Amino acid sequence: MNRTFDRYASIVFLLLGIGFMWQSTRISAAAYGSTVGPNIFPFCLGGLLILLSIRLFYEVLISKAEQHKEAKLDYKRFLLIFGASVLYALLFETLGYILATFLFLLFCFQVLERGKWLKSALIAVLFAVSVYVIFVVVLEGSMPGFPVWFS
Repeated sequence: MNRTFDRYASIVFLLLGIGFMWQSTRISAAAYGSTVGPNIFPFCLGGLLILLSIRLFYEVLISKAEQHKEAKLDYKRFLLIFGASVLYALLFETLGYILATFLFLLFCFQVLERGKWLKSALIAVLFAVSVYVIFVVVLEGSMPGFPVWFS
């Protein structure tokens, strides 16, 4: 753990979170046909960023100086997940949220930990469906659930 870097990073992320929340108030409050406006996600993201940066700063303050050991960077996993993220963004509307998110999460889980297909598939489908139901049914937002060609 590099305490100096973490301390400064927590301050930068705190300021970034404040900026997200402040600028999200300038976005219109509601979108056509949806009670959830485009300002909700950046506002919540800013709040989450603020909370996580405060936690990081607190952990840096209470942590003891540990021995510095070199961490081996795993470029292969990073590039696989980065490529999957780009592909997810490109295929989001074509495949719909539920199918695209399920496939993306399943792939990422397998990159991080091979095997355990059933557990990975179950978590991926539960997450995709839960987020869709919360956003579309509970919050009455709009999102492409399934692809047009699927129905």
